[in-house]
Amino acid sequence: MGRIVAIGECMGELSETGTPGLLSMGFAGDTLNTAWYLRGMLGSDWQIDYLTAVGTDTLSQRLVDFLATERIGTQHIRRLAEKTIGLYHISLRDGERSFTYWRNDSAARRLASDPAAVAAALQDADVAYWSGITLAILPAGDRVALLEILSQFAGRGGQVVFDPNLRPRLWDNADSMRGWIHRAAALSSLCLPSFDDEAAHFGDASPADTVARYRDQGTSRVVVKNGPGDVTIADAMGRLDTVSVPSAQIVVDTTAAGDSFNAGYLAAELVGASMADAAAAGAALARKVIGARGALVRQALELQGE
Repeated sequence: MGRIVAIGECMGELSETGTPGLLSMGFAGDTLNTAWYLRGMLGSDWQIDYLTAVGTDTLSQRLVDFLATERIGTQHIRRLAEKTIGLYHISLRDGERSFTYWRNDSAARRLASDPAAVAAALQDADVAYWSGITLAILPAGDRVALLEILSQFAGRGGQVVFDPNLRPRLWDNADSMRGWIHRAAALSSLCLPSFDDEAAHFGDASPADTVARYRDQGTSRVVVKNGPGDVTIADAMGRLDTVSVPSAQIVVDTTAAGDSFNAGYLAAELVGASMADAAAAGAALARKVIGARGALVRQALELQGE
């Protein structure tokens, strides 16, 4: 049996239903989205756990119950009184989304405030999956603690997988964001950046530049997503390749496109696929996800075999 621990913030998701004035309520969040798709794609010989913090209120309990129902492990979720989970609303226009957030009282901001608990959660794991959002929401001291724990995990042979998922408004300033992202990349064995974000915030002229920069920081393997464009991959020897992906026929909602790609990629690679085949699998899942509303699209998993 293998074990993956996803680390981050799960939030309540308010999304449009297509009926004016009517919203639906669900749960989502970048690392949670990936964990959910991983659970749907990997067999029972893989355990998927989620590491976060929530409140002791009813909404927090609904989240924990949801994760348990979806067969995602909840034993490493801390419960903090006087806190709750964050909320966000998705607005869609021509398939592209914008977000409004309410997360000041989010317990997840303290997910790494007990380093011993985080270390215990990773003790027998094979993969630790996290993101730039995980890093951004933490106080600086907790970021340092989490980086140290993940460095120790990597030193024991664990695979640290990192999606930079750049969100400038979560950071004090752009320089701080870039510095912490590079520190995180330095201890990660696989990075899964998105080229449009990297070009906007690091000035990369091409996906190959993104690969080179992350490898210069210490990441051994890099997979660069590029929307509907080719996926650029670099193996542990630095050899570059591109994987062409078919265009999506219908784009309804791009929410979780990158998160689902990451899940499809990891699920394939963990059962023996090459990097190129794993990238194709990630792109195939993402195409299905963006053809429906919301972050967690059960139909996309049902269609995987087609």
